[in-house]
Amino acid sequence: MSILSIDKVKLNAVFKDKLEAVRMAGQLLVDAGHASSEYIDKMMEREQTLSTYMGGGLAIPHGTQDSKALIRHTGMSIIQVPDGVDFGDGELAYLVIGIAAAGDNHLDILTNVAMLCSDDDQMERIRKATAPEEMLRIFEEGLGG
Repeated sequence: MSILSIDKVKLNAVFKDKLEAVRMAGQLLVDAGHASSEYIDKMMEREQTLSTYMGGGLAIPHGTQDSKALIRHTGMSIIQVPDGVDFGDGELAYLVIGIAAAGDNHLDILTNVAMLCSDDDQMERIRKATAPEEMLRIFEEGLGG
């Protein structure tokens, strides 16, 4: 099962708040078979305890430490939010990346995604992507997959 796939990419999303964005990021992972639906609750729980906003317009919601048993396969959802969604204190996320990582590879994925998105040129390409295939290409190139 691929970590990245077209069915987990959503472009031009609009959310009323960060919890709606986190829920969508989780739902894409659940729909693709990466995690059970309870994993979304764990993503919401983490977000309410500690924001997953990373800076630079990027949020990476993921489950709590005790949610590993709910993950079937490592996966990643990518949501582009052109107008941004407030992740608290006026911090707008234009890119929301949901992660469900089996085993110990979530730190690797978080690091790689953060590195890719800290590149201003890459972030610009991501924000302007007009097709899911284009978004996948950017991530596959950037993550070396």
